[in-house]
Amino acid sequence: MAHRGFEKSNVLRAKGQRLIPGGAHTYAKGDDQYPLLAPGHIVRGKGCRAWDADGNEYIEYGMGNRAVTLGHAYEPVLAAVRAEIENGVNFTRPAAIEVAAAEKFLSMIPNAEMVKFSKDGSDATSGAVKIARAYTGRDIIAICGDHPFFAVDDWFIGTTPINGGVPQAVTELTVKFKYNDIESVKALLTKYPKQIAGFILEPTRGNDPKDNFLHELKRLAHEDGALFILDEMISGFRLHKYGAQHMYDIDPDLSTWGKAIANGFSVSALAGKREYMRLGDLEQWDKPRVFLMSTTHGGETHGLAAMMATMDVYKNEPVIEHMIRAGKRLMTGIEQAARANGVQDHISVMGMPSNAVFGTTDPDKKPSQDYRCILLQELIKRGVIAPSIVVSYAHKDADIDQTIEAFDGAMEVYARALSDGPEKFLVGPPSEMVYRAYNKKPAQAKETA
Repeated sequence: MAHRGFEKSNVLRAKGQRLIPGGAHTYAKGDDQYPLLAPGHIVRGKGCRAWDADGNEYIEYGMGNRAVTLGHAYEPVLAAVRAEIENGVNFTRPAAIEVAAAEKFLSMIPNAEMVKFSKDGSDATSGAVKIARAYTGRDIIAICGDHPFFAVDDWFIGTTPINGGVPQAVTELTVKFKYNDIESVKALLTKYPKQIAGFILEPTRGNDPKDNFLHELKRLAHEDGALFILDEMISGFRLHKYGAQHMYDIDPDLSTWGKAIANGFSVSALAGKREYMRLGDLEQWDKPRVFLMSTTHGGETHGLAAMMATMDVYKNEPVIEHMIRAGKRLMTGIEQAARANGVQDHISVMGMPSNAVFGTTDPDKKPSQDYRCILLQELIKRGVIAPSIVVSYAHKDADIDQTIEAFDGAMEVYARALSDGPEKFLVGPPSEMVYRAYNKKPAQAKETA
């Protein structure tokens, strides 16, 4: 199908920038993250395909920032949602499905004893931080500095360059350690003895824990009286149907879940041992109460129905196995295309097959937003949206093969840009990093006669 341009998308883009700070409700989806020649807005999706406001069709690999694992508009999930919506979605007292959803979730995550649902991942991670502080009576939280995002809330965002509006006193209560570097953990415990409430990290970002890192971190945390928290927002239901904690045989005190948990519907979860989770219940009396994840929409019935239906698919079908196979096929094809175009030293794929990313470098082999933007731009021209190479259950062999062909064509342009410079090929400004302290000052409009 011939590309129809971006006329309608551009109208929506301009309106969005006027009406919405950042032009979108998720910074990772903003215009600054994509080339100028990119669809501004998506109007529908089916399987692994998405259509923009102008009717252009794409194979998608962002999949809702990794939230959609079964595919867009997956019918068994939609059927469960439709049925539940008919009964109403929000009531004055808890809906019966809240109990059923908790039972089903805990049957999938057997090392957790209690769970509380909310709408986004930040609710869950911030809830875990609050429990750790309340349980220990301490203020400092240790985060893995190699993992890029934990929450929109001040305890995390204050540690990033985009920290406007965060009190310095709050920022100073968060400290960092490195993944697979147990000495960095020991250094924190030496610097802040008996002061750290909890250690929070993702089980993996694509590299396996070395030298029993997760278990050793948990041991050191417990010796110091701190909690051990695993953030499974990305790894949960993408690397293993029981989570990466099952893969690595590690039992966290608390764990946080979201994204793939409900195939794109808004559900997040904080799960953990009763000893810690009970701080938010109605029966504990020996510690101060924790106001834990109390949201008007946390128990919305249709989201929990979507979660339960998604979990049923994971139980009955080879979702993880398919994503791993499809991801391996795609990673191999991209690597072969890179070698064929002579850009193997400049375009790399890394991570796990079901959750991979690619890297782009300039002629000096330094990471480059200009060259990343060229690759994204040329993929979009060829019908592929791929800010990462995150696959789903809906990506079939034909989709993977078409994507590899698109990468091959985009890499041919990339190779020429390495020789002639990116300016000759990039339409519009390059994409930006989300974590930046300031936006670029707009260029002054040229005066016309």
